Amino acid sequence: MKYKMKQKQNQRITESTLVVGADIAKRIHVARAVDFRGIELGKDCAFHNSQEGLTKLAMWMKELGQAHGKTDIIFGVGPTGHYWFPLAAFLQNQGIQVVVVNPHHVNKTKELEDNSPTKSDYKDAKVIADLIRNGKHSEPKLPTNYTP
Repeated sequence: MKYKMKQKQNQRITESTLVVGADIAKRIHVARAVDFRGIELGKDCAFHNSQEGLTKLAMWMKELGQAHGKTDIIFGVGPTGHYWFPLAAFLQNQGIQVVVVNPHHVNKTKELEDNSPTKSDYKDAKVIADLIRNGKHSEPKLPTNYTP
């Protein structure tokens, strides 16, 4: 029996969108930003999973967006653990759209970045941003009463 697979991709990335990918770890997270063409904007942002760290990330994204004329921000993570829940709730409260990418896709795609299977937080953050830019993400449904 033949099945037709429908290609489902998100198409929300425009010239005015700042795409941010973050590699989530136990203590220190790393975020990197790209535009709709995949050109990296600014330096990376390393931040802790604390109120100060999350505020630092939000300010970094907003300042980077203003500096490059981006009015929309889409932030994505690879949800491999539970550490991203407070981050997602915080950013959604700030009015920033949060999406997730399949961790398996990150692992398979990262070798394309520099033809090396090595893993690093900085490399994974860029791969996540590229997957979001290419429409390979989905929107999580967080509980409405979740507070960090």
